[in-house]
Amino acid sequence: MFGSCCRCCRRPRSCWFHSRFRAVPGVLSQAVGVEKRGQRSWARRGREPQGLLRLLEGRPRGLGPGGSAHSGVACCGVAPPLRASLNLLGPVDFLITCKSQDGSVDCVSRLGLGFDETCLYITLASWGLWVKNIAFLDCGSKFLISFFFSFLQLECLKLIASQKFTDKRIGYLGAMLLLDERQDVHLLMTNCIKNDLNHSTQFVQGLALCTLGCMGSSEMCRDLAGEVEKLLKTSNSYLRKKAALCAVHVIRKVPELMEMFLPATKNLLNEKNHGVLHTSVVLLTEMCERSPDMLAHFRKNEKLVPQLVRILKNLIMSGYSPEHDVSGISDPFLQVRILRLLRILGRNDDDSSEAMNDILAQVATNTETSKNVGNAILYETVLTIMDIKSESGLRVLAINILGRFLLNNDKNIRYVALTSLLKTVQTDHNAVQRHRSTIVDCLKDLDVSIKRRAMELSFALVNGNNIRGMMKELLYFLDSCEPEFKADCASGIFLAAEKYAPSKRWHIDTIMRVLTTAGSYVRDDAVPNLIQLITNSVEMHAYTVQRLYKAILGDYSQQPLVQVAAWCIGEYGDLLVSGQCEEEEPIQVTEDEVLDILESVLISNMSTSVTRGYALTAIMKLSTRFTCTVNRIKKVVSIYGSSIDVELQQRAVEYNALFKKYDHMRSALLERMPVMEKVTTNGPTEIVQTNGETEPAPLETKPPPAGPQPTSQANDLLDLLGGNDITPVIPTAPTSKPSSAGGELLDLLGDINLTGAPAAAPAPASVPQISQPPFLLDGLSSQPLFNDIAAGIPSITAYSKNGLKIEFTFERSNTNPSVTVITIQASNSTELDMTDFVFQAAVPKTFQLQLLSPSSSIVPAFNTGTITQVIKVLNPQKQQLRMRIKLTYNHKGSAMQDLAEVNNFPPQSWQ
Repeated sequence: MFGSCCRCCRRPRSCWFHSRFRAVPGVLSQAVGVEKRGQRSWARRGREPQGLLRLLEGRPRGLGPGGSAHSGVACCGVAPPLRASLNLLGPVDFLITCKSQDGSVDCVSRLGLGFDETCLYITLASWGLWVKNIAFLDCGSKFLISFFFSFLQLECLKLIASQKFTDKRIGYLGAMLLLDERQDVHLLMTNCIKNDLNHSTQFVQGLALCTLGCMGSSEMCRDLAGEVEKLLKTSNSYLRKKAALCAVHVIRKVPELMEMFLPATKNLLNEKNHGVLHTSVVLLTEMCERSPDMLAHFRKNEKLVPQLVRILKNLIMSGYSPEHDVSGISDPFLQVRILRLLRILGRNDDDSSEAMNDILAQVATNTETSKNVGNAILYETVLTIMDIKSESGLRVLAINILGRFLLNNDKNIRYVALTSLLKTVQTDHNAVQRHRSTIVDCLKDLDVSIKRRAMELSFALVNGNNIRGMMKELLYFLDSCEPEFKADCASGIFLAAEKYAPSKRWHIDTIMRVLTTAGSYVRDDAVPNLIQLITNSVEMHAYTVQRLYKAILGDYSQQPLVQVAAWCIGEYGDLLVSGQCEEEEPIQVTEDEVLDILESVLISNMSTSVTRGYALTAIMKLSTRFTCTVNRIKKVVSIYGSSIDVELQQRAVEYNALFKKYDHMRSALLERMPVMEKVTTNGPTEIVQTNGETEPAPLETKPPPAGPQPTSQANDLLDLLGGNDITPVIPTAPTSKPSSAGGELLDLLGDINLTGAPAAAPAPASVPQISQPPFLLDGLSSQPLFNDIAAGIPSITAYSKNGLKIEFTFERSNTNPSVTVITIQASNSTELDMTDFVFQAAVPKTFQLQLLSPSSSIVPAFNTGTITQVIKVLNPQKQQLRMRIKLTYNHKGSAMQDLAEVNNFPPQSWQ
């Protein structure tokens, strides 16, 4: 088949390539891309035809098949490359042509892969990179590839057992690429590594230490820990640094062997070689992090802090050393490692912290900041200062360093500074306040990560003294920021305004500004919270309703704002028409103009079903406040009696019945809402923070007013919007007192749950069994929603991890015993708030689950507050309750997500 010359290069066939493949017809032509009859070439398949040829020629220039001299030019005139950047699909295609194991072994043998040193090196590197693409091959190809890997692993073991250093080097390299502790083959290396650890040549010992430290399993580490400990005590610096790193791997795999290396650590820090010092500090750090006993031992007995201080001082004061100098700083890697170890040793220890205060101040003042290397050292210094019990002046110096970082042109440095300041703002609030203007300027940065960190830090800096200025900047940021920031920014403004508002008018104006700017992004509880605030500000009713009326004129895009406006117009529409506003110039509005606005809300395409419900109820309430438009109101209400929206239709039918059958009770039912009380979810005490100083202030808790027991006529009254089962828990010990027919009038907007302390429940009555949704004025029940068995259901801890704790409390419904109401409480014991908190739950198909909106999306730090959320579970078959929960939140700049299963529900909650 072959002539005297190669058909591709026209050269004689005396080169090593042709001599090797003379017995394999077809291989050469396929390798160099020569097209055969009926077969497409590699080039037509879009692959490099010279890939396999270049791989096969991967031997030193000028060597023939047996190592003899060659002309220096390989076949086809291509110089044999020594790089590993080859076409990885060439050998793959060649191996795929094999149909059996014997065929693949024969091909590998003929190719010389695994036997020639250079070819093996290139093959290992190529196949180590190509292993990611195995998933794209078919099953047969995967089988051959896995067999090829097994073949190479055994070849590596053979090379490791060889007496030649070059063979051992390639064998250990291949073992680190192709083997790990999940494969049993690696255990065959234990004896070879043990022999090499006792070898007379330091380079062979170094290869064995590197391999053991890279892929040694717990069994290998347990067997070879003694040899590593001996090499750790040797005087050879080359071996000591490798043995120290290998000891780190042994401690991670077998922590109980940690004490074995304790005697060897005594003299490690006396070494002058920087490589030994670096690895020694890594070893000591690992031991201190993994064992509190070791940490206490190094603090008290070994006096480790003075040694580290001495080494760090020598690094700072030493002159120029070309071996270790990086941008004018002596061995910054060693300095960073020492600072991290000092941070661990000084944490919660007064003596150690005092011993390192001076050197930390020296590092902070003498380190050059013109280069990034110096900034890295300063950053580690700041973290160490803030983590130990350092002096107050030193902490101020650290925060000033972070303030200088904020002025750096490098965005990464600014981001690191903002993150660090966010961690320290809880402990040194006043020092961070000095850099408030610089932090606020970061809100205008183009980088979204810097914007988010600056926004979080700005909210952490808000207090009673700077609330007006900070809110001005944050509201400007809310106007111009991307949509992804609006929800978090609006939530933070709500919390800050509620906590530090200087006046009720300022509070109302701020919330309205947020609703006008980002109404579609606010939390679900923003509407009832603002309504509660407006209701309690009696002197601001006329001003508020006038502002809201102006805000929604011709613009219904911000639905939460429209809902609040509709509620306020329904409650205080008479004040709007009478022009009683004293805070600003009153406007002249007629009754028909007010109704025109509400009717426009009803017919607007942008209005949601909830918004239309607010508007319809507001129109109904105006029937007792307006005198000239009652007939128009009746007409509007009757029109929506045939609405396709079931909820809106039901309300309209009920209001029509109220006009026709119970008109004498209409004025009492629709009277103005009383002052509402809001129950805080932040526990019995609230942290009042002013200018960085915090002190607990007890909250004033008032018992809920005892509602009078309705008479027989008032028993037919029910919340006009109470169409669902999800209502707050009613106290189990009501106070009975006679009342008139007007009695206790229930809230028309009861489903908003504005009152944190609901009125006492009336006496129980029988509930008629009906198969359709209950009509408002049919046989109504005043039975308490939850029975007394709830007091006997113990609460459980559903989740506790990374400082986040989720607790479940239970109530059982009287109206439907198959319904269990679970209230979750999320608390955070870490030093930073958890933001964007989302709780999700799932139950088996035999259950039905309804998840209500949470009270907040931020879990406050230091257990200063909780997030509450209500879950309703319907369990008609009385099966054991099981639940899977998913938690997502942002903490310390990272997005966290975790799944958990809750199977420890008490039997009382589902039986």
